[in-house]
Amino acid sequence: MRLWTLHPQYLDTKGLTAAWREGLLAKKVLEGKTEGYTRHPQLERFRESPNPIDAINTYLFYLWTEACTRGYAFDRNKFTINETRITAPREAPDEERGDASEEPSHQAPKIEVTSSQVLYEYELLKYKLAIRDPVKLRQIEGLEVLMVNPLFCVKDGNIERWEKVRPEIMARLTEQAEVKIQSNHYFL
Repeated sequence: MRLWTLHPQYLDTKGLTAAWREGLLAKKVLEGKTEGYTRHPQLERFRESPNPIDAINTYLFYLWTEACTRGYAFDRNKFTINETRITAPREAPDEERGDASEEPSHQAPKIEVTSSQVLYEYELLKYKLAIRDPVKLRQIEGLEVLMVNPLFCVKDGNIERWEKVRPEIMARLTEQAEVKIQSNHYFL
């Protein structure tokens, strides 16, 4: 299970779809509706949130918003957030699919994540994209500012304790130049 901290705009089609599926599985786990994955380390940060269900629903909202921006048909009925202000990104002419100007009117409290975790995930994503989507890799390679899913806010710190660190990613991470991380978000 990978519940990416990175902003969903950086994910390729397979990554976004997998994050959606895994987010829905995480939601079932947090709701107590499944017996599998109950001790998965990626769920720790959601469980530590004041309201884990609101947190995972907010996480899913931002994945759904990115999917809508790309013209994908993720099922909006799979998560629950205050309905009054949420709409799909409006359709725009030509190659632009629209923007996600709507926000949940009641958002879960931000979940803190460390700067080193964000950098680790960035290297992990680039590693995966080198294999499965070189075009997307070229789009995100060399970013000077990284954004995170708007559910998260970044603080200084080491890689999170729940991360299963891969040696090949650590080797890549030590070779990379410093990247700025931005807690704010916007949608392209």
